[in-house]
Amino acid sequence: MTILTASGAVLAAYLVGSLSFAVIVSRFMGLADPRSYGSGNPGATNVLRSGNRAAALLTLAFDALKGYVPVLLALIYGPRFGLGDTTAAFVGLGAFIGHLWPVFFRFQGGKGVATAAGVLLALNPWLGLATLLTWVIIAAFFRYSSLASLVAAAFAPFYQALIWGVEPGIVAIVAMSLLLVWRHEGNIRKLIAGTESRLGQKAAPAAHAPPHARAHAHGHSHHHKKGKH
Repeated sequence: MTILTASGAVLAAYLVGSLSFAVIVSRFMGLADPRSYGSGNPGATNVLRSGNRAAALLTLAFDALKGYVPVLLALIYGPRFGLGDTTAAFVGLGAFIGHLWPVFFRFQGGKGVATAAGVLLALNPWLGLATLLTWVIIAAFFRYSSLASLVAAAFAPFYQALIWGVEPGIVAIVAMSLLLVWRHEGNIRKLIAGTESRLGQKAAPAAHAPPHARAHAHGHSHHHKKGKH
């Protein structure tokens, strides 16, 4: 019964994680689909490339919350159903995987940085803050969101192991870190080639944007052109 309850909690977290707030917020605010420009990644950094900071901040907040809230609920209510901290860690992994492969958005998700941060902050606020501080330092020095995310992802499991010890939940943290690095494969190539976009830099339409996303972006820009006349 405990296994069924734990599986249900992880599945529920996956469904929450599948809410792609970059797309939802952009649609609500009348912006182009974030999959149609820049990196084509439905995440806060790419939404920032639209030039709308409010949309980027809302995306960041909601993407972090969809990792934070399921884990927090698992930690608070899990013990009543025999679920411990390890299950809460895998609930966080479920939300993270939902962001990467969202069932509601044709499994075309983001890279999971904000959601992973939300998961870590809920599991262990100090671990989350240490990882976020690492991100901020690297981003401030180098102005590359992707580089900051890669370094933070690499350090998170080590912080957990060195400061708080190797617990079963670390498996979920290591899995998130590895998936996050893997999702940044294209960014790693761009960083090596020196073609990666810096933080806040506007970028050209995404070369591999889904057809429906490109159509939405085209319609949006055409709407603006008509409005100017």
